[in-house]
Amino acid sequence: MSLPNQSSVDGPEGAKRTDQARSGAPSGGKAVGDRFSTDEIFQRVVATADEEVDSVTMKLYLSGLAAGFAITLTFFLYATLRAALPNDTTGLFTPLLYPLGFVYIIMGRYQLYTENTLTPVTLVLTRVASIPALLRVWVSVLAGNFSGALIGTFVLAHTGVFSVAASGAAVNIGLEGIQTPWWDLVFKAMFAGWLVAGLVWMEHAVRDSVSRVVLIYLVIYAIPATGLYHIVVSSADVFYLVFTGNVAVATGLWEFVVPVLLGNTIGGVFLVTLINYGQTANRFPEGEGPRTRLSISDWLFSLRVSKPKE
Repeated sequence: MSLPNQSSVDGPEGAKRTDQARSGAPSGGKAVGDRFSTDEIFQRVVATADEEVDSVTMKLYLSGLAAGFAITLTFFLYATLRAALPNDTTGLFTPLLYPLGFVYIIMGRYQLYTENTLTPVTLVLTRVASIPALLRVWVSVLAGNFSGALIGTFVLAHTGVFSVAASGAAVNIGLEGIQTPWWDLVFKAMFAGWLVAGLVWMEHAVRDSVSRVVLIYLVIYAIPATGLYHIVVSSADVFYLVFTGNVAVATGLWEFVVPVLLGNTIGGVFLVTLINYGQTANRFPEGEGPRTRLSISDWLFSLRVSKPKE
């Protein structure tokens, strides 16, 4: 995920209107320079979404792969710290390093599935991108995320990177997830999806890197600290259990990955994207030309994306 490149507008005319990025999205608020309205945030999200749906499938996959590798870092750090702090009965200290992989992903502009429950969905809701185009983004990114987590956990399971204690902690984390009732996982993951999609929304409302890092850290820390589940981290948990012989592939996928994927998707799409879409009116950057809404048949069955007219 990447934010639109910004450029300032000079001169008296520029002083009276909102600064705009090259995409046409606002890089400053109209009413207050360092605060964006809901419409302005939505326009910045749309600019990011345009870049994502325009990306070729291989680029999306490779960016998702990089994100999957970064999630392996989160998995590794979380298990290592949990092993080092066996008496942390509150569960507030073991997640301290958990957000680091997400900082790499979001600041490095890699593609993460849960982020994409917001950005490209905005184009589908406005009917300028089709549902199949959205699914292409989702499948490409999720395949990359899973591949990165698979490779990363394979290395951890077959080398001496993990200490014995950390390996045991990683196994216990995964088993705790699988032993959680199916629908409990869905609802826990729904709240996590809400957090991550909300993070992406808020990230489009800030203008500097320090604020972004603090925001990422606090929101992502809340996921393990409150016992919630993120699909890519959960997939790493399952892959590690499979590689260490603690669970069968089918069991891990059905009992853990599927409910978490479902919950994250519901949380991101319904609790963030649809709600924020409903409270906006001017959804496209002022600096771009008009767009033609797709026909219902194209919206449902084609891979088309409507572009601004010059």
